[in-house]
Amino acid sequence: MISYWPLLGIALVVIGFALRFNPLLVVAVAAIVTGLLGHMPFLKVLATLGHGFNENRYVTIIWIILPVVGLLERYGLQEQARTLIAGIRGATAGRLLIVYLAVRQILSALGLTTVAGHPQTVRPLVAPMVIAAAEKQHGKLDEDTTERVKAMSAATDNVGLFFGEDIFLAIASILLIQGSLASFGIQLTPFQLSVWAIPSAICAFLIHGTRLLLLDRQLGRQK
Repeated sequence: MISYWPLLGIALVVIGFALRFNPLLVVAVAAIVTGLLGHMPFLKVLATLGHGFNENRYVTIIWIILPVVGLLERYGLQEQARTLIAGIRGATAGRLLIVYLAVRQILSALGLTTVAGHPQTVRPLVAPMVIAAAEKQHGKLDEDTTERVKAMSAATDNVGLFFGEDIFLAIASILLIQGSLASFGIQLTPFQLSVWAIPSAICAFLIHGTRLLLLDRQLGRQK
């Protein structure tokens, strides 16, 4: 007879997230409960959980990046970024983000998807620089406008990464697309798929770049 008790772990995840508990703690507790309800020895559950964390290199990278970013911010990284932008003539929020969008897309197209990102680049560097450029041009921003500029900074990183990485041949998304098309009898090489990703990346750059220029105009009207 099939036991459905191990599915209780899913309920724990849902409840934990709904109550806004620490996500890492919720997932760890749910995994341990699921293993125990599946009649796994406690030590084996811990060994499996530890093996999963150890094999996932992104978890290790996060624990390395966060303290580094925290130390940099503690010693004035954001203030230095603001000071740098304040001395650049003609710098606007939209123009800075367009430059970052181009750099993010190019690096992603070369497979360097982890060189930039939200925790290591957008939060400590890009967002403060963009806010400083907006305040230099339009004066002090209110809280809602500041949050909107931060959101646009994060969105720029997402657009650059999403539409740039598919140009790189050895990326998981290209292999996934190739496998999906092959299941329908459509045989394409990774190189063909990456070539056809270039027009999408160009369109994404033009569309989002237009949105960033419109951001400058909207900030000017709010002044």
